[in-house]
Amino acid sequence: MSVKIRLQRHGKKGKPFFHIVVADSRARRDGKFIEKLGTYNPITNPATIDLNVDSAVKWLNNGAQPTDTARAILSYKGALYKKHLQGGVAKGAFDEAEAEKRFNAWVEAKEAKVQGKVEGLSKAQSDAKKAALEAEAKVNEARIAAAAQAEADAKAAEEAANAPAEETTEGEAAAESTEENTEA
Repeated sequence: MSVKIRLQRHGKKGKPFFHIVVADSRARRDGKFIEKLGTYNPITNPATIDLNVDSAVKWLNNGAQPTDTARAILSYKGALYKKHLQGGVAKGAFDEAEAEKRFNAWVEAKEAKVQGKVEGLSKAQSDAKKAALEAEAKVNEARIAAAAQAEADAKAAEEAANAPAEETTEGEAAAESTEENTEA
């Protein structure tokens, strides 16, 4: 009987959520399993993976074969690296303490990289929001300027309509004053 480490799909349509399980290869995808190793949520960015690394390494050492996606997840969380380090301990290349030290250093570097991605995504999101607010402010300023221009044009048109009547009265007054000057 071969044992596989694979994903078991849960969640509703369009919103997958997976359990990482150890199961008999003959069992249905979402059917009977031997042990649940963790969960995987691909909807979040970056994907949320909760994995019991020690249990996964135990099953890998016992001969469980991971599927392609499960292998990628195990590699991402360091289960395959820990198995590799345990192989080095078994061969006598280094001791258990050195293996644990190397694994912890790798985990810290990986967490820093993931945290950097999270911060980059949040910064990009805040920059996009800031740019959208600036664009909206520019549109509002343009709208206010256009309204002010339209109001100024309306006043100018009204003054222009009233101005010819005033000019004729001013012109008549100027003609009367010149007549008075010539009479005197």
